[in-house]
Amino acid sequence: MKLHIVGALLAFFLFYLTFAHYTEPNQVAIRWNWLSGTLTLDDNDHAGFHMSPPWVAIARIDTRPTRVCITSSGRGFNCKLVQFEPKYFKEFVAVQGFHYYWLSNRISFNFGYGDEYRGMKDLLRGYAYGIKKYQFVSVLRDYQEGE
Repeated sequence: MKLHIVGALLAFFLFYLTFAHYTEPNQVAIRWNWLSGTLTLDDNDHAGFHMSPPWVAIARIDTRPTRVCITSSGRGFNCKLVQFEPKYFKEFVAVQGFHYYWLSNRISFNFGYGDEYRGMKDLLRGYAYGIKKYQFVSVLRDYQEGE
């Protein structure tokens, strides 16, 4: 009896890993079909569990406004409020490449500052403060003299 329960749990876990993904209400899912090479946004307009074939990789990106800062001991304003623009996801993948963005810089040995930037927040910070401006990063709030 216990062996059946363990087998059923293992089968459910393997099914979830290969066919299912979960999207929060504030996330967008970029789908990359390894077989055809197509890149699309998840066509589901609601949050929750979604099904996809095992040859489709899903990368979820948070679309909420995010505060990104340059960590400094200076007294100037060094933060921006930025947001990922899902409609320009193809430009984002063309520049950044497709991978699981939350995994970026997961192991960080940054002992100098209390703030550590990881994953998509680190990517948004780099593009927000970069010289070249990209359409997939929208700066919602920036410091301007006189505010």
